[in-house]
Amino acid sequence: MSALLSTHGLVARYGDFQALYGIDTEVGEGEAVALIGANGAGKSTFLRAIMGLLPVDPDMVRIDGQPMGGTPTDRMVQKGVAIVPEGRRLFRGMTVEDNLRVAIDRAEHLGRSGGWSLERLHKLFPILRDKARTPVQSLSGGQQQMVSIGRALLCQPRILLCDEISLGLAPKVIREIYAALPEIRAQGTAVIVVEQDVGLAQSASDRLYCMLEGRVTLSGRSDAVTRDQIGEAYFGAGHAVV
Repeated sequence: MSALLSTHGLVARYGDFQALYGIDTEVGEGEAVALIGANGAGKSTFLRAIMGLLPVDPDMVRIDGQPMGGTPTDRMVQKGVAIVPEGRRLFRGMTVEDNLRVAIDRAEHLGRSGGWSLERLHKLFPILRDKARTPVQSLSGGQQQMVSIGRALLCQPRILLCDEISLGLAPKVIREIYAALPEIRAQGTAVIVVEQDVGLAQSASDRLYCMLEGRVTLSGRSDAVTRDQIGEAYFGAGHAVV
């Protein structure tokens, strides 16, 4: 499998603080990869580094083998990378449809085209049609997350980065959101999911990487790694995941 997205010795800093130490990963077309680890492991920093939100060397992030590290975020979107950020970051005071049309307009401005439209998005998340004229701040947390995912999809991504999309949501809503991933992947979109729920991460992904203190401590096929391996990688030696 050739890598659609890969990182090579990825190092990232916040000023003098080093947050990532030599991260090597790869994601193939249409593949789902989970990134697990405790709070502070560096998972969100990893996504920010890919999106050009942190300064990194060009060769540290590649798309289709081409160096893209440190590329401005708009250019990364133009190359087919979109993010569902932690906290959703919707445009308050605007309706659901207005939030989504911002993404449509942005994709057109950047020359992005693809299979995602409002109609197709409404089939994926029917509630977004029902709530089209509702201000986003009036939605439930799960509905807001669907808007955030929809906004990212309307950027027509080849690679979708999802940062803690289940955080703070009810189990029923989490199941509904994760049930949409196969449809998202169906047209070849690769997905990287940052997820603290280990069981959910394993069931929703083809492969996983575990991070601890800015380093990858485990990688492998999601259906092959054991809970003992994950426990040691997640917390360090002598711990287990129950």
